[in-house]
Amino acid sequence: MLLPIVLRKTLSRGIAATLTAAMALAPLASASAQQGKGPPILRDTETEVLLREYTRPILRAAGLEKQNIQMVIINDASFNAFVADGRRIFVNYGAIMQSENPNQLIGVLAHETGHLAGGHLAKLRQQLATAQTQMIIATILGAGALAVGARGGGNSGLANAGAATLSAPGEVIRRSLLSYQRQQEENADRAGVKFLTATGQSPKGMYETFKRFTSESLFAARGADPYLQSHPMPADRVEALEGLARQSPYWDKKDDAALQLRHDMARAKISAFMERPDTVARRYPASDNSLPARYARAISTYLHGDLRSALSQIDALIQAQPNNAYFYEVRGQALLEGGRPAEAIAPLRKAVQLSNNAPLIEMLLGQALVATENKAYTDDAISILRAAVARESEAPLGYSQLAMAYGRKGDYAEADLASAQAAFLRGDNKTARELASRAKTRFAVGSPGWVKADDIVASKPISSQ
Repeated sequence: MLLPIVLRKTLSRGIAATLTAAMALAPLASASAQQGKGPPILRDTETEVLLREYTRPILRAAGLEKQNIQMVIINDASFNAFVADGRRIFVNYGAIMQSENPNQLIGVLAHETGHLAGGHLAKLRQQLATAQTQMIIATILGAGALAVGARGGGNSGLANAGAATLSAPGEVIRRSLLSYQRQQEENADRAGVKFLTATGQSPKGMYETFKRFTSESLFAARGADPYLQSHPMPADRVEALEGLARQSPYWDKKDDAALQLRHDMARAKISAFMERPDTVARRYPASDNSLPARYARAISTYLHGDLRSALSQIDALIQAQPNNAYFYEVRGQALLEGGRPAEAIAPLRKAVQLSNNAPLIEMLLGQALVATENKAYTDDAISILRAAVARESEAPLGYSQLAMAYGRKGDYAEADLASAQAAFLRGDNKTARELASRAKTRFAVGSPGWVKADDIVASKPISSQ
């Protein structure tokens, strides 16, 4: 289930995709998604599991294994990855698509882990604060010199000196900050190679990727915060990285074939959901009988209207890999979005089982149970959805489906609370407070539900946090 969450748009015509709101995930995305601000985020269990497996050994080598570093996929086709708050590594889906093998993407993740391990974000903030203080002092001194010069007739050397004082520090400080940032980048390069070597992985992919950035100028800053964009990669820096990387005893080590297949499957899935059908057809022509190509064509087929053909293709995939949870997930999603929720239940139950109860897939199953409008499924839906939101508490889809299930059962207090939680995560603070206030009137004062509703009423808007 690959779902974007900016402006609550879905990848296809049917499902109401209201997963984790961007502003609930990162300080840089504090504005409301409805206003189109903040990074649009994609959620997909298959891809997120793969990224976590890529980063787990690197984080362990960096001493960050217990920090619960999250992987966040950004809905952007360009190649980029960055850190923003010390707790998350953000990866554009374009970085996954454009990485031909796992090692190339793992190398970039190792570099970003180097930033986290070095505490570079906090150090850069301190540098910026120092620079701001220096700028203020320089401005005061420059203004004072201008005032003295003005009293001396306006054409004195002091007046000219004051003007120079006002203009010069900004450039000096800017150069100092850029120099500091370049040093951080070099340190992250070295740390990344160190982590890759410690985990028995090749740093060649990291070198290949950064070399490509240099030649294609993909790390242009475009005037944004340096940690929200990638960085210029001078040829001399890439040359230094190559020299460092080639010292690794694992330089020529290849990716495991099974891992390469999973990487290609994730790329195929992203292509099918995010690219035009004609682009998918060119990338994965009918003559390509590989599993990733068949996966991409099956998803693209269901997304663009031929459900019967898509189901046939998905069934062939299941026959090839009967224990692949994500094939059952796609089958269930196709049926659900095709208006056949009752038929979606069985494959989604299988997907939940095979994925070890992945919460996003549980939410899809809960949605299918609710969509049948069969009251016999209500308690089951509530149980599944409650378990899902307990482990994935920032996903509006789970709460919105819970609200519908509780409403069907006549439990309007819990329905209002769940609706308020969904609205809050979507950034609709006004609606969230209104629903939470109504929920408080339905719960006993001091009860767990009343306390949760009161927290929403008393909370600051997400856009101001």
